[in-house]
Amino acid sequence: MKQKVIAVVGPTASGKTALAIKLAHERNGEIISADSRLVYKGFDIASAKPTIEEREGIPHHLIDIVEPETDYTAGDYARDAKNTVEDILSRDKLPIIAGGTGLYFRVLLEHYDLPQVETNYELREELEKKSKEELTEDLKELDFEAYNNLIKDNSKRRIIRIIELIKTLEKPLSEIEKQKEPEYDVEWIMPELKSREWLYDRINKRVDLMLEQGIIDETKQLLEKHGRIQNFTETIGYKEILTYLDGIWTLNEAVEKLKQHTRNYAKRQLTWFRKNPHLEINI
Repeated sequence: MKQKVIAVVGPTASGKTALAIKLAHERNGEIISADSRLVYKGFDIASAKPTIEEREGIPHHLIDIVEPETDYTAGDYARDAKNTVEDILSRDKLPIIAGGTGLYFRVLLEHYDLPQVETNYELREELEKKSKEELTEDLKELDFEAYNNLIKDNSKRRIIRIIELIKTLEKPLSEIEKQKEPEYDVEWIMPELKSREWLYDRINKRVDLMLEQGIIDETKQLLEKHGRIQNFTETIGYKEILTYLDGIWTLNEAVEKLKQHTRNYAKRQLTWFRKNPHLEINI
């Protein structure tokens, strides 16, 4: 008999954190983050990382576990999250996986098993020199099925990782993402999404709050400490503020771009979660 876990999923700013904490209080749970930016130390305001006070005494796992220089892959997450789930279950508590990174849910709770593939830095350096459009064409030649399944507006970094997997293992992505029997009895939950306009309003207000909380100073501090590393410059929030600090955009332009990019990210998240047959999304 499979053991029970809860998955709280949804787009950014939809209320996942508050819902997960509420469920943890009610059902003797602990929360495992499924967010690709919360793993990084110092990425606080741009990632809307819950503060100690906001966590309300509920243990949160896989937050602040690596430095931004680390290339933390979905395979790394699958390993660490699986170990954390087993630890929580061993203490007769309920694991609640909460976040918006669809790939993390896929490798942990759905039926995909990504192999552990070490980062090929030489290949990545070569691929980084290409534009996103060139990389997409490369993928089309390497694996037409993977190209067809590519989510619109997928990041350049994600496309590079797919090409890296295919070239390293010399197999199409459909063979790399082996299907397996899900290990857990998963209860899928998404916060109520009242409308697209409601969600976009919440996103805009969150960005305004980031400004009040000091995202500009946080960006400056991270830049001084880490330099222009990829994980930093490609994170929504920091990349827009960096453009402002570089004098390319005014602050108002940077803020509007940040809101727009966050709304676009929410669209991509919804596209991903619509593929999950256990979820109903009506916006």
